Amino acid sequence: MRTFILAAAAALLLASPPVAAQSAQDRLDARYDRALAAGYKALMLCSAIAVAERNGTTRSPESVHEWELSGIQAPLDGIVRDLPFEIVRRPTGQIAHVQVEWAEDMPDRLAAYYGQDTGCSVLPIGAPEDVSNPQAPLVERGREVDEDTRGIEVEVDSGGGDMRQGPLDRVFADAFAERYGEGRTTAVLVRRVDGDGTQVEEEARYAPGFDAATPQRTWSVAKSIAATLVGAAVLSGEYSVEDPVGLPYWRAGAEGDPRNTITIDHALRMATGRYSDTPGNRTDPLYWGGTTVDERAANWPVLHRPGTVYRYANNDTLMAVKAIERWLTYYSPDEFFARLGMDHTVAETDIRGNHVLSSQVWSTASDLATLGQLYLNDGVWNGERLLPEGWREYVSDPSGPQPESTEWGYGAGWWTFRRPDGNAFEGIPDDAFAARGNRGQYVVVVPSRNVVIVRRGEDRVGTRFDIAGFTRDVLAALEGA
Repeated sequence: MRTFILAAAAALLLASPPVAAQSAQDRLDARYDRALAAGYKALMLCSAIAVAERNGTTRSPESVHEWELSGIQAPLDGIVRDLPFEIVRRPTGQIAHVQVEWAEDMPDRLAAYYGQDTGCSVLPIGAPEDVSNPQAPLVERGREVDEDTRGIEVEVDSGGGDMRQGPLDRVFADAFAERYGEGRTTAVLVRRVDGDGTQVEEEARYAPGFDAATPQRTWSVAKSIAATLVGAAVLSGEYSVEDPVGLPYWRAGAEGDPRNTITIDHALRMATGRYSDTPGNRTDPLYWGGTTVDERAANWPVLHRPGTVYRYANNDTLMAVKAIERWLTYYSPDEFFARLGMDHTVAETDIRGNHVLSSQVWSTASDLATLGQLYLNDGVWNGERLLPEGWREYVSDPSGPQPESTEWGYGAGWWTFRRPDGNAFEGIPDDAFAARGNRGQYVVVVPSRNVVIVRRGEDRVGTRFDIAGFTRDVLAALEGA
């Protein structure tokens, strides 16, 4: 009996860390959360304001607090709004960096603006203040907003007056009036093109404080942009989607490393078989912590044979982009955007210059419609082929392993309204496919109708915009117009 009691006590000690150890871990976790919240705030303020100014429009810190910095994931949401910040500008007036206080014994978190082609990057914790550009003297620092920005109410234009007269206007008005869920809509846009790919008509509506030049973070719509850039690299003849990802630190290991069998196609289809800590990876150390793609995204172990299991993972998209890294050194995302006239779009990087194309792109509704129009045109723009013939069918084909818990199918960097099991969305053609991003970012491409539909939002955690219902109603309105 005594042996049993001693064994039970030992098991209890192993299962339950001492109270002191628990509280130490709690303190560490709370400190980490504050560090991430400060990085989140610094980057959002820097990107939203600097990229808007690059585009010839403005965003105020109050607006960023109300939209980008509210309704975000816990526990950051309860921390981020109250952290003091400063926006530091150069004598030219251009943002140098944004700094956010987070700990008495550590330097501020910084996000630096590196220029119009790459936007802002969040710096490692403890980076020096002048790392944004040591050559440029900084203006005298001063807090741009002292007042408490919590609780600001933003009036959303739900489409009054003659906006409600036409069928499409009524659908737009419903989007702003939260009739497709509780999501906060900032922009809706519908572009129709004729059979030869030239633009016919575009209609758009914006929330107050937003306009055609106002950029927003694309979140995971960036993954579809990444797949597009991979397509351009394949067109160059230097790559095939069947090529191994082939990262140098994988090749350097012993022969037989299973990661060497991971192809670009596997990475685009979220089917590398690698471990990820959570669906999507919760890539906070990269997005907000100041680490790099090389440090965070590359070195996960393989748990499944590549190509057999779907697991939504930011890291997979980042590896597809790393696979074409050499090509990107002489044909950057910015150059590709310029070919399309996507002049209000910026693909941001980590501090080592790796494009964070799993999430970190800032763009406008109209520019994203242009991305969709490229696919309506099957990769041809102004008579020039920018994507391989048939790339549209490739990215929208759910031929790989599929997600278990969603009615959507997954292609190669794009979501599809059809699945191999025959599931479809009523009222939506089965050739429709979409880019989808956090907080309600959507680009829907409907080739059989020559239509692109864009919805931008800043949806709060726990709310969701019904993009399928919105798409169905838009298509019905166009059919009846």
